[in-house]
Amino acid sequence: MKTFLLTKPAERDPDQIKAFLVQRAGARVARRVMKDIRSALGLLSKEPGVGHRREDLTSRPLRFWPVYSYLIVYDPETTPVQILRVLHGMRTRRDSELMAQS
Repeated sequence: MKTFLLTKPAERDPDQIKAFLVQRAGARVARRVMKDIRSALGLLSKEPGVGHRREDLTSRPLRFWPVYSYLIVYDPETTPVQILRVLHGMRTRRDSELMAQS
């Protein structure tokens, strides 16, 4: 049984993050960040209440979990936990409208 579910946008996010990091910081950094994102997804699936709310970004009961400069946006009230996006922190405000509609 899957412990979390990625939305279509969230399925694309890790590939984009990895490609960006490989280009800007190198493969070693990209591997480390991707490993830590995967670990965080596992944690969130087991402990969905650990993230924090961001009422400044969305009125939905979503939670956010940081991994370096990235935020995993997820819905802790779904079973399995639904991962909406994995975004760079600088994108979060701009994409908050998307989260409100997801």
